[in-house]
Amino acid sequence: MSKKVLLHVGTPKTGTSYLQDVLFRNRRTLASHDILYPADRFDAHFLAALDLMRLPWGGLETEAVGAWDRLAEKVRHHHGTAIISHEILATASRAQAGRALESLGHGAGTEVHLVLSVRDLVRQIPAEWQENVKHRASLTYGAFLDQIQDPKRESRIATWFWGVQELPDILNRWGHDLPPERIHLVTVPPAGGSSRLLWKRFSLALGLEGIDLDLEAERSNPSLGAPETALVRRINRAANRELAPADYRPLVRELLAHQTLSRRTRSPRLALPPDAHPWVAETTRSWVAEIERRGYDVIGDLHDLEGAPPVARYADPDHPAEKQVSAAAVDAIRALLLEGARLRRSEESLRRELEEAQRALERSYLRPTYRWREKVVRRLQTGPTGRGLLRVYRRLRGRSSRAA
Repeated sequence: MSKKVLLHVGTPKTGTSYLQDVLFRNRRTLASHDILYPADRFDAHFLAALDLMRLPWGGLETEAVGAWDRLAEKVRHHHGTAIISHEILATASRAQAGRALESLGHGAGTEVHLVLSVRDLVRQIPAEWQENVKHRASLTYGAFLDQIQDPKRESRIATWFWGVQELPDILNRWGHDLPPERIHLVTVPPAGGSSRLLWKRFSLALGLEGIDLDLEAERSNPSLGAPETALVRRINRAANRELAPADYRPLVRELLAHQTLSRRTRSPRLALPPDAHPWVAETTRSWVAEIERRGYDVIGDLHDLEGAPPVARYADPDHPAEKQVSAAAVDAIRALLLEGARLRRSEESLRRELEEAQRALERSYLRPTYRWREKVVRRLQTGPTGRGLLRVYRRLRGRSSRAA
């Protein structure tokens, strides 16, 4: 069987969490079709990407040391098809991409294919700002837009955004040494389309069509409305100095953002400001022309990159309706109170278990064990005084038994 590697390198916010969840949970089914998804934990490819790019990420980079080489070794030892997927790989440098391809066997008999999932900037721009906010950022939407539109692109925000979003540049860095027929672009369908259409496109790109997979995702990266994102940004400004990253993720990102505020679906959605649409349209046209010129394999429709027209009523998250923010804050406080009560009950249960274990341990010390008694008898048997005491003890035990 020929060796093939399907390397999915992004971009973020294109259904990647769903894709990776399906691949991880269906590893055994994929293996029965000679398809390897090399992961012993759901974030294995994320750690490998951090390691490949030496990327700092809240301390996780220390846990990631050696992760890419271990993943690449598993791929090299597999003799069928292997799939690797993580969206932050999109920002890898040309040298890092070259090292990755070489470590996977490119140039040594392995057929490497690059897969890039892409979505229109009309949705990507607000999604990227929101993702920054969910990772503790406190900059306003307006400041974010100013930085990514700055032609110099010198800010940290602009460097990251264009590193994972500028399609021709990503394809240059990752695909410069691959023939165009081995580079596959999966376009995300327009909003409102079938939820299964994107999966169908992914399955075509990754050769998964016809395989009976469980497609019910357990992990996702849900979005927030404008007032909810404004609330999280205010929480960041108020709490970032005191709240450690290890506490921020479970309490703010997971409990508040993903599990609570994302369920408020009636709030105004984040959108691209109307005055930014002409700039986005011009950028998109240049990208589409370049992609068509290069002749890549497109799964979907490049017209999907044009995006929707400006919304009729734009909700500015920098100046939200305070009544909507207050309503979101009440839901957030309720969630924190319930979580606090749950943790208190859990702590009380653990305290009772600890006390019971301590009492049981004390009882075991007070009640001589067989081994302890054996040790005492052997020590008494070593001397005449001890042997005498044992004879007295046994006579007394015998009388007690006959009396009973």
